[in-house]
Amino acid sequence: MIDWLQHTTPGLLTLAVVSIAVLLLLIIKFKVEPFIALIVVALLVALAAGVPTETLVGSAQKASDSLLEKGFGSILGHIAAIIGLGTLLGAILEASGGAQVLMDKLMNAFGEKRAPVAIGLAGLIFGVPVFFDIGIFVLAPLVYVAAKRSGKSIVLFSMPLLAGLSVMHAFMPPHPGPVAAAGLLKVSLGWIIIMGLAVAIPSWFVGGVLYSYWIGKRINVPVPEEMLVAAEAAREDNGDREPPSLGLVLSIIGLPLVLILAGTFGSILLQKGSRPYSIATFFGTPAVALTISVLLAFWLLGFRRGMTREKIAELSGASLRPVAMILLVVGAGGFFGAVLAATGIGKTLAGELSDLGLPVIALAYVISCVIRIAQGSATVAIVTTAGIVAPVLGDMNYSQPQLALVVMAIASGSIIASHVNDGGFWIVSRYFGLSVKETLQSWTVLETILSVVGFVVAALLSLVV
Repeated sequence: MIDWLQHTTPGLLTLAVVSIAVLLLLIIKFKVEPFIALIVVALLVALAAGVPTETLVGSAQKASDSLLEKGFGSILGHIAAIIGLGTLLGAILEASGGAQVLMDKLMNAFGEKRAPVAIGLAGLIFGVPVFFDIGIFVLAPLVYVAAKRSGKSIVLFSMPLLAGLSVMHAFMPPHPGPVAAAGLLKVSLGWIIIMGLAVAIPSWFVGGVLYSYWIGKRINVPVPEEMLVAAEAAREDNGDREPPSLGLVLSIIGLPLVLILAGTFGSILLQKGSRPYSIATFFGTPAVALTISVLLAFWLLGFRRGMTREKIAELSGASLRPVAMILLVVGAGGFFGAVLAATGIGKTLAGELSDLGLPVIALAYVISCVIRIAQGSATVAIVTTAGIVAPVLGDMNYSQPQLALVVMAIASGSIIASHVNDGGFWIVSRYFGLSVKETLQSWTVLETILSVVGFVVAALLSLVV
């Protein structure tokens, strides 16, 4: 039995299926923290597959070459600084009133009749540096006021905003999911940005504009009075502070993206070893680009506008606390992927896919969808799926754009069918006063549309790159 499990194709595939089933069981049934569940399952899979103990955990004298430390270290070394810096950038933009400025300018430009589109664009732009839930906390009061003024359903105004925030969180750096997947699949973040925009914008238009206008006319939910009180309080809190200019807000949001893209294209177009090549590579390194943007944000949006050092330090500390659990999950996912590669399960899967003719991009999407629907967390779905498919991609000689599109397929699957096991479902329900039924009819369907359109766009692009 052990020999069959370790050395035959059916045995290794059985091991892969059982490992995912046990992982989901631990997370869903027994409520084990995802990062602990990933470590436990990875250890069990390695032992069941016959990986030597020294290879798996090293020895008392030296553990640096072990799968455990390499699995954690290789991915965290790539993403920890990026996620931390991105979090700080979002925090200072939020605290400075940048969201209010962006929303006001867009509302003035589009007018009241197209206010839902303006709100959706605000979510799309502000969603680049800001986490999904923080974006809701900051922008929801502006949705309440717009819905009250128009006298229309809050669904009409909230869904475009949620679509913008959701696609940016799913597809664009510096958010944890795409950054983690890029690290596991060894993709340049420049290509992730290019493909992320190519997938996110059509998805947002179909879900955040077309579907949102349709569903907004069919679910009539007025703005609760207590939400309007909260919105007015938020306005009063920022009323005595001079808001930053729109150009400054957009420049700080866009600067790291421009630098990273310059580094990506510089590595292609410039002569390797030349001074321009070195400059483009240095400033286009994601950690360097984000550090520059964060320092500028601290100075231009913080110190120059009256924030004290103590306030900046408090803001930084508070924003970074939630990052710890994300990094632990991603690190454990890196270990899980390293184990799957070492056991030979990845090559076995690659062989089976080759025989079936099933594209890797489709497999990645399906696996991500299943894990997302089963356990609710988009980050866990992305990290687990990337760990599974990374060994499959090892011998396929995919180009950087093709690998980036596989990341997009994984990210698309990670947002499908948000329901009661997803924390985001309850945030949406609470902040916009929707019943469970109304949230399922609007938010859950919206997420599914964003997921399907995202995958379709990624799959079509994969045919031409």
